[in-house]
This record gives sequence, C-alpha cells and structure tokens, in this order.
Amino acid sequence: MRLSPLLTDLYELTMLAGYLEEGMADKQAVFDLYFRANPFAGGYAVFAGLEPALACLEHLRFSADEIDYLRGLGLFKPRFLDFLRDFRFRGTVVAPPEGTVVFANDPLLTVSGPLAEVQLVETVLLNLINFQTLVATKAARICHAAGDGEVIEFGLRRAQGPDGGLSASRAACIGGATGTSNVLAGMRFDLPVRGTHAHSWVQSFADELTAFRAYAAAFPDSSVLLVDTYDTLASGVPNAITVAGELHARGHSLRGIRLDSGDLAYLSREARRMLDAAGFPEVRILASNELDELVIDSIRNEGGRIDIYGVGTKLATAAGPGGVALGGVYKLVAIDGQPKMKITSDMAKATLPGSKRLLRAVDPDGGFVQDVICLDDDTVAAGDTVFDPVNPLQRTTLPAHVRLVDLRRPVMADGRRLLDPEPLDRMAERCRHQLALLPQGCRRFVNPHRYKVSISARLKELRCALIQATHAGRHDA
Repeated sequence: MRLSPLLTDLYELTMLAGYLEEGMADKQAVFDLYFRANPFAGGYAVFAGLEPALACLEHLRFSADEIDYLRGLGLFKPRFLDFLRDFRFRGTVVAPPEGTVVFANDPLLTVSGPLAEVQLVETVLLNLINFQTLVATKAARICHAAGDGEVIEFGLRRAQGPDGGLSASRAACIGGATGTSNVLAGMRFDLPVRGTHAHSWVQSFADELTAFRAYAAAFPDSSVLLVDTYDTLASGVPNAITVAGELHARGHSLRGIRLDSGDLAYLSREARRMLDAAGFPEVRILASNELDELVIDSIRNEGGRIDIYGVGTKLATAAGPGGVALGGVYKLVAIDGQPKMKITSDMAKATLPGSKRLLRAVDPDGGFVQDVICLDDDTVAAGDTVFDPVNPLQRTTLPAHVRLVDLRRPVMADGRRLLDPEPLDRMAERCRHQLALLPQGCRRFVNPHRYKVSISARLKELRCALIQATHAGRHDA
C-alpha cells in the first residue's frame, strides 16, 4: 500500500526546500532513530514496523496531484517543486530484524544518504516504528502474563482508525498474539482470523438455547458460544453444555465458550468445573472484557481457568503506564563525515554523535548481559570499560566471558531493500526466543530490572570533545 510523501510534517518539506536553496541537499548525512525510555514503565521493548517502513521508502514518490497541492500552498518556489518531480529515496538503512528485543537509547534505525532525502523521511519513519513497536511491546507483556494461555488481538473497533487497526493487528502478532479478529489484517498479513458472536446474536432469538443451537448448526466445528448475555452460570454455561452434547451426538464438537463480563477468575473456575463434569474437558474457555497484562496476571494468580484471552482496547491502543506513545526520536548524528551532537543541559536528551554500531553482550548460554553502542570503526571486547550514556561517571566492565554480537544489519541500500520480507511468524518466534534470554527481572510488570545500555570509551571521548569544543566556541564568541 503506497504511503503519500505528504504524510509528513510541514517542516520536513520547508527544511528540504531550504537545503536545496543553500546548496546542501546532496550533503551526506546520518540520522539515528531511537527512544529514550522503555514503554509502559517496563524493562524492554519489541522492535516492529521495519517492513512497512522499508516499503514506504522504496516507493516514495510525489504524484502530479501532490505537487499541485504543494504549489497551491504558496510556500514553495518552482525550482523546489521541479526537484520533487524526480524525487526518490536513495539512502541506506541499517536496522535489527523485527521482533528483536531492544532498550532505551539503542539506535534502532540508522538512516544515511543525501541530507534532503534522509531529513524528509523523519516523520513517516517515526510514525511507523513508534506505534508498531509500542503495540508489539504491549502484546509481549500481555502474552507473558498469559503464561501458557493463548492471546488473540480483538481491538479493531477501538483502534485509532483503519490504519491503526491494521498496524495494531500486525504488531500484536509480532509480540506474540496468535491471531486477530481483523479480517483485512488476516488477508493482508496472512494472519489466523478468530472470533465468536456478539450478544446481539443471542438477543435476536426467542431464547438463549435456540440462539446457541442456530449458531452451532451454522458452524458445527468452530463454534465459540458467548455465555454471559443473561446469566453465565445459571443459563449460559448449561445451555452451552446442552449444545455441546448435541454436537457430539452428530459427530462434531463445541470449540469453546466466551466469558465477557463479571469476575473472570471465579466464572472461569466454575465454568471449567461444569464443563469437565459434563464430559467436555476439551471445550476451551475464552475471556474478553478490557483485559491487559495486569488484569490477566491477577486472574491467573486467583486460580482462573482461562485458555484464550481476547484482548482488544488496551492492546490495539497500547493503553497503560507510559503507553500513550513510544516517544521515539530521529536525530542528526553526522554530516559530510563530521560527527554532530545535540547538546542540552538535560543529558537524557543529549544525542550520541557519529555513525555507530549496536552490540549486545551475551553470556555463553546466550543470555543477554547488556548492550553497547560504539563508533563504526570502534573495537569493543570483553573486559573493556563502558559508560552510562546519561551519566558518564557511571561505568562498568564487560564480563570476561561474554561475546559481542552486532544486532543490526544493512536492510536498504540506494533506496532498495536488500532482504526479502520475513513472515510474521518468524518475527514472533524471534521475539519469544529473545524474551526468554532476558534477565528475569526485566520482564517484571512492577519495578523491572534496568537492563544496561552503555557507550564505548571512544564514543564517550568523542561526545566529551564535542561538548568542550561547543562550550569553547561560545566562550570565544
């Protein structure tokens, strides 16, 4: 699906026009895309959104109608509009694979190329990466809470518009959801589609049992019956058991029941007892109703017997502490081969200059120890001293037993993708595997362990030198 180059902030276009006027449009520049704080006050994030970002970059062109619209704004000179007619993205992108577990300050994308081009794509890259990474992280947290239970994404009706609904379905499955209720997402991303029926189905019939029988007749091998329209334990579950028996007698089976209100821990325990006593241990219990990782964790701690969690609003909208947005940023780190740095009194917002690599220190069993950001031509080894990027006075020594793995790879050169798109199930498996390698405390919902992201000694020295040079220049002025 083509994304218009007008899906951007106006200042990207005015800066592009300004670079053209100043003869700077073709200067070689490098930008890093990263976020400063882990979402949901958590211990990690799950990287997502790369494939749609690469597709956008590869096909980024201005149509005649789009150029006519820009002309009508009265802001831009004819030379700039002529420049846009032949515009395409010719840059290089380095990134980790989707489904990689990442942390605050890790450079996710490094985008390099002509200044005008790599500047223009800032907004759309942040739009694609921020939201999908946020939802994938939320899904991973929910799946962790669910334990052996299955998670299905049910959030389309509450998502942030059609585009948000599709992106949420995709990202949720990278984070561990096993399917979606969103049929268009199922077709577009080859995802399993799942669903039950609404309360209105039951209300449309003379009584609940008749409604259940009609639905089971229409879908004899895939029925999941919603049992809380009237009274879950006195009516819904007994009627579902009756229909399960009738299906069994005809050589079919009831797939499951759905609980959508009430005390889900208690109701699921009682429903499980009733189904088992009636001889239907295979009938699964699905729960919905404003679920998130904290609610699911509570249900399990109270002995709930839920097999499948249908998670809607709080997954598709990534609701939760710090979950309004990821807060990713896109910062210039080099131009014409010279490192650049944003210097601020708030060290948390100061950037890391220069073209860089992102390394992960792993122990002999593959467990993650810490990440190290270093310069492209840097050499980092076990036993080296590395530094906190926010507080350089804090340092640590890389353990002698670790090996260092480069987390990123070139994924685009001259505006062309270098790798075929990955299936979502491979991304999801990568996410599951990497989450298992995290220090256990990083997955806690409350006060998680802080995973270290450090910078190399040479990167620290470069940053200090740029700060000193800037301060000296101000003093001389």
